[in-house]
Amino acid sequence: MIGAITGGLVLDGTGAEAVAATVLVDDGRITGLLPAGAELPPGREVIDAGGNIVAPGFIDLHSHADFSMEAGPEAVTQLYQGVTTLVTGNCGWSPFPITDLDQMRAGTAFLAPENSWSSQDSGGFADVLDGAGLAINIALQVGHSALRLAVLGGAERAPSEAELEQMKALLRDAAEQGAVGFSTGLIYAPGTFAEPSEVAALVATAAEYGLLYSTHIRNEGVRLLEALDEAIEAARAGGAMLQVSHLKAMGPANHGKVHAALERMDEARADGVDVACDVYPYTASSTTLTARLPTWTMEGGNAGLLARLADATERTKVLDAVREQAILDPDNVVIASLPPGRYVDCRGLNLAEIGRRDGVDGAEAALRVLENHQAAVSVVNHGMSEDDVVAVLRHPWTSVASDGWILRATGEGHPHPRSFGTFPRVLGRYARDEAVLTLPEAVRRMTSLPASRLGLDDRGVVKPGAVADLVVLDPERVADRSTYDEPWQLSVGIEHVLVAGEPVLRDGVPTANRPGRVLRKG
Repeated sequence: MIGAITGGLVLDGTGAEAVAATVLVDDGRITGLLPAGAELPPGREVIDAGGNIVAPGFIDLHSHADFSMEAGPEAVTQLYQGVTTLVTGNCGWSPFPITDLDQMRAGTAFLAPENSWSSQDSGGFADVLDGAGLAINIALQVGHSALRLAVLGGAERAPSEAELEQMKALLRDAAEQGAVGFSTGLIYAPGTFAEPSEVAALVATAAEYGLLYSTHIRNEGVRLLEALDEAIEAARAGGAMLQVSHLKAMGPANHGKVHAALERMDEARADGVDVACDVYPYTASSTTLTARLPTWTMEGGNAGLLARLADATERTKVLDAVREQAILDPDNVVIASLPPGRYVDCRGLNLAEIGRRDGVDGAEAALRVLENHQAAVSVVNHGMSEDDVVAVLRHPWTSVASDGWILRATGEGHPHPRSFGTFPRVLGRYARDEAVLTLPEAVRRMTSLPASRLGLDDRGVVKPGAVADLVVLDPERVADRSTYDEPWQLSVGIEHVLVAGEPVLRDGVPTANRPGRVLRKG
């Protein structure tokens, strides 16, 4: 257990300027800040920060690591970014509650889960993770699509009153077992089948327990503002705290709409709605290929889609709809990962390239890839504007978040670089190099701001009484190295990471310590 960090410049997470100080730690908590050079109490193990920045450990509000943490509890990609807490269960997907395991496996296959599936509810899953020995902390949200699967399966219909009550009951169970939030992913089946009234009812239930409402809104393109209005109205009606996930505008025709979206958020805050957002610092998203299909094609989930594609008449209808709807941009949709099958060698290629290889257009290529890989295809979608990314990042209520889930340092495929570089990219490129944010403000967006969204008063700050989740970083060297072409590269410039006072990264090398745990609300 570390007893002090000396020789550093402390950024306390509030946005205040750095102060030369020694941070004292006892029993996993910060017990004091001493002036630089002050004599230390005897018998303490010391880390010398060497003039580098000492900051709170970073809190990632938007992760999908509940599908990878059980198999990768060492969380190496996170340690090299300075992340000490991951918030999961986003975009409507959580690995609980489960009433039909086959449906859950199929629905989440695009995330390539590495779960044992040995639990059915939030509390059981938390126990499994705690038993795995975590290097960092994790906080669980319950997903709307998971609730829908548990009660309605993949049906494209509204729930009956009794079924809605079942979903509410499962949501309450998750809250009582320590879940910190409720999320929706309203572009993903089966969440997309929900009417606004269903979502609002569940948001109100979440608010009863003080849960954060995180939402991947229903549309991030031509109907971005209408989708944002739906989220704001649900939060307003239910009295919920709203977190708009990875705010962006997809497609060149929609670039610039984030300015109006941010204005609407400001207006809602002025009107009493507690709304904020998060962003990842990249111009490409990553999602399942099925999210680029018309909604009706996904009734019955992946199995329903595959059945349609196996029927010649239905397949023609799907293909015609994909071409007519024009939400699939083959030149900018790149295969990231997929299970074994005919197109396994196409990871890193876009759909237009695959189509040219097969002598077909991009829409046909998309269907071929889906039907040959159980519809479990993850893609990287290039479609955002750098100016929009900067505009969202500059907004004072924007947290930095990754939307990632890869925890291991090596693997297959072409995953999005955000799993490897989100936080150092903001600190290096956007704070140090481009001055989009000051360094103190960038740290605030990664620490006290996300902590405040979760009600974590004793994390995200360097102050006496706070948990000693701490990071030491070199502000001149910190940088992301992961790229779209070569994603499997760890970030640099993070020197030390402490979780509850125990070093999990020391002198840039992971330790064997596993002090992390599931953070349960209440």
